[in-house]
Amino acid sequence: MQNSGEGNVINPVASLLNDKVYAIPCIFVIGWRGEPNVHDEPQHIFQGEITCRLLDVMNIKYSIISKDTSIDEVKSVMKEFRKILNGGRQVAFVVKKGAFQYDGNVKYENKNTMRREDIIKHIVKVAENDIIVSTTGKASRELFEIREANGQSHGYDFLTVGSMGHSSSIALAIALQKPNKRVWIIDGDGAALMHMGAMAVLASNKPNNVIHIVVNNGAHETVGGQPTVMSYADVVKVADGCGYPNVISVSTFEELDDALSNAKNKNELSFIEVKCAIGARSDLGRPTTTAKENKEAFMSELRK
Repeated sequence: MQNSGEGNVINPVASLLNDKVYAIPCIFVIGWRGEPNVHDEPQHIFQGEITCRLLDVMNIKYSIISKDTSIDEVKSVMKEFRKILNGGRQVAFVVKKGAFQYDGNVKYENKNTMRREDIIKHIVKVAENDIIVSTTGKASRELFEIREANGQSHGYDFLTVGSMGHSSSIALAIALQKPNKRVWIIDGDGAALMHMGAMAVLASNKPNNVIHIVVNNGAHETVGGQPTVMSYADVVKVADGCGYPNVISVSTFEELDDALSNAKNKNELSFIEVKCAIGARSDLGRPTTTAKENKEAFMSELRK
């Protein structure tokens, strides 16, 4: 896991896995994002500071692996860890940046033709001055750069930095508080999968001012392009089963433009799956404003 998932481990370890309940031994391999004195994105900094402290609190013995750690050192640590595991407890390896390397050439791709950045350009054009809540990762980075290129305000957008899967919940709260404002959600397939229950909550509320768009490339592209299971699942059927009144899947820009226009003209909750290619331009930048500045600009716009 990445250390941002470490928080998800706390409850199982404290409630179930420990030697006072089920005593299930586990080895956690934790990627150390936000490691102190190593440059990283702002959403990882505090998590990086407390990564090892959280393990201490959970009474999980850990060993740090760096690029200088030898196989023999890992084997020696594992001998000590084996005693702990045999007692029904957990251990962890905390992996520093650059510690693991792979020299193979892996290319992730699919048969879809639309690029995500172009998809977002079409969304922005139709949305005009509506609110947009965008998911973490490259989608928000692309939205930011599109606004810059268009000379538009960033106040219309909430960039959901570091909160994968929560965009639809944030958008629902805004939509309920601002019923006279239309809210567009730019979601990813990996993000939608992470908190799919949010779709049921959103649909049960049926806000008539929300358009939920899942850009589906079947990959966790921001962290390397590894496949998600959304290539096998039918997210449109999921949305329909949750109770979205209007659901559709599109795979061309002509279909996308029609779906966006129809959704905007309806006074009902809508869901659009957009089949997307894997890949982003190599010179894609990052927001030049901080997450806090984005939040404040967004809140200022909402007050108008």
